[in-house]
Amino acid sequence: MSASAQEQKDSGNKGAGREQPALISAFPHLLTITTRWADMDVYGHVNNVVFYSYFDTVVNEYLISKGALDFENSPVIGLVVETRCAYFASLSYPAVVQAGLRVAKLGSSSVRYEIGLFQGSDQAAAQGHFVHVYVDRLTRRPVPLPDALKAALLPLT
Repeated sequence: MSASAQEQKDSGNKGAGREQPALISAFPHLLTITTRWADMDVYGHVNNVVFYSYFDTVVNEYLISKGALDFENSPVIGLVVETRCAYFASLSYPAVVQAGLRVAKLGSSSVRYEIGLFQGSDQAAAQGHFVHVYVDRLTRRPVPLPDALKAALLPLT
C-alpha cells in the first residue's frame, strides 16, 4: 500500500479508540483549585506538567482531610509508581478548576486514584490516574494498606 493510501486509511480512524472525557458527576470528591500565573506556559494555557501537580494536590488534600495521611510521621507512605494523563481541552489563567477524585482499585498494598480536571464544563478537560504503592517508610518495601486509609478511601470507590 502506498504512503498516501495508508494516510487515507488512517485518517478515517482519527479518534477511534481514544478515551472520552469523564463527567464531573463520576467523581465523589471535588476540590476547587485556582490556577496561578506561574502555571501558564508561553502558549497561553496551563502547562501540561502542572496538571500532574493538580492531580497530586487533590489526592493529598483528600487523604490529609480524612486523617489518612501524616506525611511527616507515618511509618507507611505512598509512593507514586504509575501516572497517566489524557488531555481534551486547555485550562487557563485566571480561572477555577474543579479536581475530581475517585478510587478505581483498592489493592492489598496499592491504590489507583483517578482524577478529572474540569473548567467551565461537565466534561473533563483532562483526566488520568496515579497508582500509589504503600511502603514502609524506612525499608521502602510494600506493606498492607492501613485500616484508616482503607476506611477513608471506601467512599471514593
